[in-house]
Amino acid sequence: MRFGATRYRSMALSLTSSETDKSILRNYLKFCPQPDDAVQVMYVWIDGTGEGLRAKTKTLDFEPKAAEECPVWNFDGSSTYQAEGSNSDIYLYPARLFKDPFRGGKNKLLLCETYKYNKKPTDSNKRWSCKTVMDKGAQSVPWFGIEQEYTLLAQDGHPYGWPKNGYPGPQGPYYCGVGANKVYGRDVVEAHYRACLYAGVKIAGENAEVMPAQWEFQVGPCEGIEMGDHLWMARFILHRVAEDFGIIVTLDPKPMPGDWNGAGAHTNFSTKPMRDEGGIKVIEDAIERLSKNHQKHIRMYDPKDGQDNRRRLTGLHETSSFDDFSAGVANRGCSIRIPRQVGEDGKGYLEDRRPASNCDPYIVTELLVRTCVLNEE
Repeated sequence: MRFGATRYRSMALSLTSSETDKSILRNYLKFCPQPDDAVQVMYVWIDGTGEGLRAKTKTLDFEPKAAEECPVWNFDGSSTYQAEGSNSDIYLYPARLFKDPFRGGKNKLLLCETYKYNKKPTDSNKRWSCKTVMDKGAQSVPWFGIEQEYTLLAQDGHPYGWPKNGYPGPQGPYYCGVGANKVYGRDVVEAHYRACLYAGVKIAGENAEVMPAQWEFQVGPCEGIEMGDHLWMARFILHRVAEDFGIIVTLDPKPMPGDWNGAGAHTNFSTKPMRDEGGIKVIEDAIERLSKNHQKHIRMYDPKDGQDNRRRLTGLHETSSFDDFSAGVANRGCSIRIPRQVGEDGKGYLEDRRPASNCDPYIVTELLVRTCVLNEE
C-alpha cells in the first residue's frame, strides 16, 4: 500500500494541471456500466466569440436517431458572451446529430443553434442565415470542401515540439513529412481522424503542413448547410481529442510571426452547372463576380472583420494579397485557384484560398452562394 500510494503521488506530481491519469477514468467506465435506458447527449454550440466551442451533457431515456428528436435545452449565456446576467438564458436548438467517439455506445454529440430569450438567433448564430441562403440556392446543388489548417501548441503556448528557447530549422522538410525530426503531434492527428470517422463527420483526409506543428484536415464534399455543420463538429472533436493529450489547438491564421506559413481554411466550391460539361465558363463567371465583391468577402472571412487575415495574406508564404484580387490555374499565390485538372477537363470547381483558419464556415459558404449563385452584390 505504501509503495502504491507513493507511486500514485509521483504520477500526480508529474502531470500538468490540464492532465489526469486516464487509467483511473477507464476503471470507472469499465466497472460502472451505462444503464440501457440512459443515453448521454452532449450539446455542442458556438459561443459569443464566434470562434469558441462550448458543450454540456443531458441524459435522455431513449437513443435519438435524428437531431429533431432531442429536446430544446438552455444555458447561461452570460458566461459565454451571449447574454447579460439579468436575462441570461439562451436556448439550444438541435441542428445535427453525430455519434459520440469519446463515450461510445448509444451516446451522441449534438450540434446546436443558439437563440435568445425572444427566440431570435444570437449574434454568433450564423447557421440560421446560411440555411436560408442554401435553401434559396438548392437547385444549383452547391458542394463544398474545406481544408482546415491548425497548429498544435504546448501548454506554455509555444508550438508543440519546437525548441523552448529557439526555432526549428527553416521550412522545407515538414510538409507531408515523416520522422520525429519533421512532424510533431501525429498522435493527436490520428486520434482525431478516427474519432471523426466514427462520429460520422465527412472527413476526407489529413496531412502535415509547411510549418512544423501545423497540420491540416479536409472535410467534404458536403452539400449546402452540411459543410458548416460537419466542419464545426470536426473542430470540436479536434479540441476534445487534443485535451486528452494535454495539447492546445489554435486556429490563429498567423500563430508565429516571421518567415513561417500562416493557416487558412481553403474552400473548394462548385455547383451542378460548374460540374457539367462546359462548366469552366460558369466557373469563370463566378470568379468575375467574386472579383467585384473582394472587399466584402475578405472582411467576412475571419471573425475580426478581416484583421486576422491581414496578418496572413501578405502575398508571401503561398498566399494572395489581402487588398488585391487575383485568379489563376494551379497558382497557390492567387485569391482563387482553378485546379489544373479543372482547366484541362473544362469543368469542376474553384478554390477560394482567402478564408482564414478561424473563419466561420457558415459565413464563407453563405457568401459564396450569395455571390456566385444568387448574384447578389
